[in-house]
Amino acid sequence: MSHGALRGANSAPSQRPLANTRAPDEGDGVDTSPDVSDSIAKTTCYMCACRCGIDVHIKDGKVRYINGNKDHPVNRGVLCGKGSAGIMQHYSPARLKKPLLRTGPRGSGEFREIEWEEAFSIATERLSTIRRTDPKKLAFFTGRDQSQSLTGWWASQFGTPNFAAHGGFCSVNMAAGGLYTIGGSFWEFGEPDWDNTKYFMLFGVTEDHDSNPIKIGLGKLKARGAKVVSINPCRTGYNAIADDWVGIRPGTDGLFVFALIHELLNAGRVDLDYLLRYTNAHVLVIQQPGAADDGLFARDGEGNLLAWDRVAKTQVNATDADAKPALTGSFMIDGRRCMPVFQLIANRYLHVSYSPDAVAERCGVPADTIRRIAAELAHVAFEQAIELPIAWTDWAGRRHETIKGRPVSMHAMRGISAHSNGFHTCRAIHLLQVLLGTVDVPGGFRFKPPYPRSTPPGPKPAGKDVRPMTPLQGMPLGFVCGPDDLLVDDAGTPIRIDKAYSWDAPLAAHGLMHTVIRNAWAGDPYRIDTLMMYMSNMAWNSSMNTVETMAMLADSDEAGNYKIPFIIYSDAYYSETVPFADLVLPDTTYLERHDCISLLDRPISHADGPGDAIRHPVVEPDRDVRPFQTVLIELGARLGLPGFVDDDGAAKYRDYADYIVNHERTPGIGPLAGWRGKDGTSIGKGKANPDQLQRYIDNGGFWHHEFTDDQRYYKMANRSYLDFAENMGFIPKAEPINFQLYSEPIQRFRLAARGHGRVLPPEGGRSRIETYMDPLPFWYAPFEEAAVDTQIYPLHALTQRPMHMYHSWGSQNAWLRQITSQNRLFVHHQTAAGLELVDDDWVWIESINGKVKGQIKLVDGVNANTVWTWNAIGKRRGSWGLKDNAAESNRGFLLNHIIGDQTSADANGKRYSNSDPVTGQAAWFDLRVRIVKCAAEEAGFTEPQFERFQQPPRFEPSPDKLSFGAEFRMKREAAE
Repeated sequence: MSHGALRGANSAPSQRPLANTRAPDEGDGVDTSPDVSDSIAKTTCYMCACRCGIDVHIKDGKVRYINGNKDHPVNRGVLCGKGSAGIMQHYSPARLKKPLLRTGPRGSGEFREIEWEEAFSIATERLSTIRRTDPKKLAFFTGRDQSQSLTGWWASQFGTPNFAAHGGFCSVNMAAGGLYTIGGSFWEFGEPDWDNTKYFMLFGVTEDHDSNPIKIGLGKLKARGAKVVSINPCRTGYNAIADDWVGIRPGTDGLFVFALIHELLNAGRVDLDYLLRYTNAHVLVIQQPGAADDGLFARDGEGNLLAWDRVAKTQVNATDADAKPALTGSFMIDGRRCMPVFQLIANRYLHVSYSPDAVAERCGVPADTIRRIAAELAHVAFEQAIELPIAWTDWAGRRHETIKGRPVSMHAMRGISAHSNGFHTCRAIHLLQVLLGTVDVPGGFRFKPPYPRSTPPGPKPAGKDVRPMTPLQGMPLGFVCGPDDLLVDDAGTPIRIDKAYSWDAPLAAHGLMHTVIRNAWAGDPYRIDTLMMYMSNMAWNSSMNTVETMAMLADSDEAGNYKIPFIIYSDAYYSETVPFADLVLPDTTYLERHDCISLLDRPISHADGPGDAIRHPVVEPDRDVRPFQTVLIELGARLGLPGFVDDDGAAKYRDYADYIVNHERTPGIGPLAGWRGKDGTSIGKGKANPDQLQRYIDNGGFWHHEFTDDQRYYKMANRSYLDFAENMGFIPKAEPINFQLYSEPIQRFRLAARGHGRVLPPEGGRSRIETYMDPLPFWYAPFEEAAVDTQIYPLHALTQRPMHMYHSWGSQNAWLRQITSQNRLFVHHQTAAGLELVDDDWVWIESINGKVKGQIKLVDGVNANTVWTWNAIGKRRGSWGLKDNAAESNRGFLLNHIIGDQTSADANGKRYSNSDPVTGQAAWFDLRVRIVKCAAEEAGFTEPQFERFQQPPRFEPSPDKLSFGAEFRMKREAAE
C-alpha cells in the first residue's frame, strides 16, 4: 500500500477541481456554462450537522446557486440535496422579520413588533434581577446551534448551572459511552479508516448525520469490495446498500454485540497484546463483597494501579512497560482477593445467557447469523491484518518499525443511543472493537482530533456553589468521576432544573434538555423565572409527549400566572415553539452571519488531522434580524458579565466576529486554531490575529492541518501525536490514554448505593443506582418495553430523518417538500396482512400515552415487529409559513405525540424521565404501539389537530407557488 493512500480521508482524483470548469463550445450556439454569478463566497453549510464546505454563487446581491467546495476536507465537493436547497432555506417564507412581544395568550401567536432596543431592555431587566437574586432561576437551553463553546461560557459567566444543548435528547449515550471507555466516540469524535477497512459495521445509523463523508466513504468501501454490514431494524439509505442487512429488534443491539463477544472469547479470537498495551484489561480489581473498596482498582501506597506479573509472580505497577501482566486468574494482594479486568470480562460474557442461542429470539436474529458474523470479524481482524511500513515511537519510547492494524471498523448513532439501555450498548460496541484491537489502527475506528482524551475527560461540571452576581467556578457541563462530583445538595436534591448530574442521571454529560419544560412547569426541584431557548423546537418535534408539553408551556396557576413565568426564544423561522414565547429574538439565516465550528466544540477534524471552520455573511439581511450569538454577546455586555466587559464596564466585543478573533478561553487558545499569532504563523496556540477571519475566508472558510505519517495512528499511545496534542492544548500532558474496559468511576456510584462514601443516594433510589451503574456493560430490557403489556402493544415504533431533511429545518423547505410532504407509517407486508391492512390504509397508532392517526405504506425492508416513520414532517397549522391546506399539516403526522416523557411509577411511586438512567439520554426509540384501522369516515386526515396559530405582524400570506431563479434567467435573456 502506498503512503499516498494514507493522505486525505476523503481525497480521490475524481474529487479534485478541474483546471478549466467551462464546457467546450459545441458549435450549436448554446452556452452550456453560463456565468451564473457575480461572485462566489466560500462558507460552511448549515442544512444539517455535516458542516460541508460550500460555494455560494451571488448574483445582484442575492443567492443564485450553491455547490460543494471541492477543496473542503469534509465533503471534497460532494453536496447533498439539503445543501443545494439552502437557497430555499434562506429565502423561506417562514423567516421572522423583527423582534416580537406577546400580546395574546401563550400559544396563540398574537404578537406585536418591537424595536431591538425594547427587546434588549426587557431581557436585560429581567435577567439582571435574576442574576442579583438567584442565577439558578434562569434556565438557558439551546438546540443544534454549533456554538456551545460560547453559549456554555455565557451561562457560566452569568452564574447559572442550568445550561445544556441538544445532546441530551440526541446522542449523549454515544458521547458518554465512548468518552468513559476509550476517550473518544462515534460521529463527531471519530470515523472509520475508509481507505483501509475491509469489514465495516453500522449500528443504528440513518442518513441525516455526517451524510456526505459517510456516502463518500461507503463509495470507497464498495469500490474496493470491502464488506458492509448493517445492524438496523429499517433497511433504508446506507442500510439498503449494505452487503448484509441484519434487521434486529429495536433495543436489543447490546444483546447481539455481547453474543459476538461471547463467540470471540470462546474462540480465543481477541488481541491480547493490544489489550495489555492500551487498556486496563490487566489492572487488578478488588473482589471483597461488603467492603468500601469492593470493585475498585488495587493500588499501592503511592496510588499506582497494580497488576500481577505472571513471570515474577508478584504485584507490579500496572503502567510498567517492562512487566508481564496476567490477564486471567485470581490473586491475593494485601490479604484481599483481586482479579484482572479481563478475567471479569470473561466471567460475564462467556456465560451461557450471552450465547447466540440464548439471545437469538429476543434479538430477532438467527443464532447462526450471529455465529457467522463473529467468525467473519475474527477472520478479517486476524487473518487479513494490515502492516504499513511507517516507523513510530510509543509513549514509553519504544520504536516500532511498522504500524499494524486490524481492518475492522464500526460506526453507530442514534438508533443505539436513543434507548433507555443505550449507554451500556454504546460501551458494548466499543468493548467489541477493543477486544479485536481495532481502535485507532489502520483499517479500524480512528479518533478525530482533539480526541482521544482521558477516560473520562475533564473538566467536571460546575454549579455546586451558585451565588448572586458570581460566575460559576467552571463550565456547566462536564464529566463526573464519582458521587462527590454530582450537582446535588446535602439532602440529595438536584441543583440543576433538568436534574443532570443528580442521582436521576449521574453521567449526564450533555444535560437533559427534554426534561426542562416539565420540571420548570412542576417546580421540581424548584421554580424558575425565565426559560431562554435558542433554535430548538421544544413545542413540537424536539419534545416527547408533545400534547402535554404544549399544555405545560401555556399552563397557569390559580392566580392566573404562567407556571413558567417568562420565555425568551430565538429562532430564524416561525416554528411551532415561537407562539409560546413571551419575547422573540429573530435570528438570521446561516448565510447572513458569522459562525465558528470550533475545536472547543464540534470541529471539522478528520482522523488525519485537526480542522475547524467558519461561516461568514455572504449576503446582507433584508429584515430587522440579528445573529443570536451577537445578541447574546450584547446581552452579556449589558448585564456586565465578567469576560464580556472591560475593567471600565465597556463592551469587550463588538459582535460575534470580534469575539471569535479576540476571545481566549485559556492563554493563547481561542475559538479558532488556524492562523494564530500576530503574524498568523501559529496554529493551536498563539496571540489573537486581527486578520484571522480574513485568512479563513481566503482559504475557503476552513483551516486544516495534516498529520505526519507517524502521527496518524495509535494516538492514545503515540509519542509524536501526544506531544502535538499537548502543544495544541488538546490534552494537559503528553501521557498515554488508557482505555477503560472496566469503569472505576461508575463502580464508585454502585458503592454509594451500598452505603459507602460521603455522598449517598436517597434510600428509595439505591436499587436503581446499584443496578444500572455497572462498571462493565450489560443488557436490560428498555423501560417502556418492560412496563407495558406487549400483547396489547406488540410493535416497536421508531422515527428517523430522511437523507434529504434534518430536524424541522428541511421540512419547511420548498424544494425538499417536493420530495416528502407527507410521512407514512412503514409496516411490514406480513404484519399488515395479519392485521387485515392494505397499502394506503389510514390507521390509529396507539401507545399507553395516546394515539395519533396516519397513513401506512407496506414495505419488506423492516423488522416484522417494527413500524417506523419519518420524523418532523408533520406540522401544526399556522407554522413555518405553510398554507392551511399543506399536506404536512393535514396528512403528515408526528409520532412524538404518543411518546411518553416519563416512566411508569416505581415501587416508591416515583416517576423518572423516560431516559437512560446513566446519562439521561431521551429514550425516543423505546415506544411500543398497536395499529388499528380507521373507520371510513376517519380516513384522509391526520389527528390530533390543534388550533391554528395566528401569524406575526406583516407576515406575508403563504404563496400558492414558491419558485426561485426566474429573475436571473430573465435578466440574462434580456442582456442577450
